Amino acid sequence: MVEREPVTTLHRGFSSDDAVATEWAQGRRDLEGAELYWVSTVRPDSRPHVTPLIGIWLDGALYFCTGAHERKAKNLGQNPRCILTTGSNTLDGLDLVVEGEAATVSDATELRAVADTYESKYGAHFTEPDGTWFGLGEAIRNAEALVYRVAPTTAYGFAKGKAFGQTRWSFS
Repeated sequence: MVEREPVTTLHRGFSSDDAVATEWAQGRRDLEGAELYWVSTVRPDSRPHVTPLIGIWLDGALYFCTGAHERKAKNLGQNPRCILTTGSNTLDGLDLVVEGEAATVSDATELRAVADTYESKYGAHFTEPDGTWFGLGEAIRNAEALVYRVAPTTAYGFAKGKAFGQTRWSFS
């Protein structure tokens, strides 16, 4: 998948006077480096559902996996639109919000790349017998885990600190 370059705009109404738009390269680096994400989905009765998960950025999209019987998988089966967020729990830094549609991944080459990237990013958590997610890489490669790809349609960066700003990245 070829990474798309978004149109970048700064929302002046929610930014300090000296704010500048955050470059997409910075937003992408922060998405790649984040250890934890939150996925927001919608239940069949329209109530929201939010849960933390681990994930990766690969070839212009965020990837995550789950069990087929988990609430987020059931929600995405009825409505693939979702939001993934990450950032810091401090008043400095960059918080990120990615909007898109979750698509299930079944291509063997893509699943291998996803598993390899998870193992590279999370290291011993995936590769050591006493790791939190030991065996998940092989489950991904063997299509035994439900893997989703979310290519952003729109993303937001909320810069916090001395200068604060709201950047919008549009991928249409």
